[in-house]
Amino acid sequence: MDDLTRTQLEAAAFRTLRHHLMEKRADVQNIDLMNLAGFCRNCLSRWYQEAANGRGIAMTKDEAREVFYGMPYDDWRAANQTEADAAKKAAFAVAFRENVGEAGSD
Repeated sequence: MDDLTRTQLEAAAFRTLRHHLMEKRADVQNIDLMNLAGFCRNCLSRWYQEAANGRGIAMTKDEAREVFYGMPYDDWRAANQTEADAAKKAAFAVAFRENVGEAGSD
């Protein structure tokens, strides 16, 4: 397989993952994704931002989130995010540290 085809297939897989998380399973909370898989929608938007920045395209965290979520992040949160209980928050602190680094604002 040539590099262009591989890149196109990877991009299609990413778009399908995004659609699945945003349209088919918006009910799945980011904290649950992070606790179970070690990444969430915010991670995907951060990776998008890092890829843009790595290619010399200036993009902020908020801009990347808006691209990924298809709307301002606060709007998506208001429509889809529920309050996490203490156990989920504690598990998230561990998952975040293990997968992203020290405490942050994800």
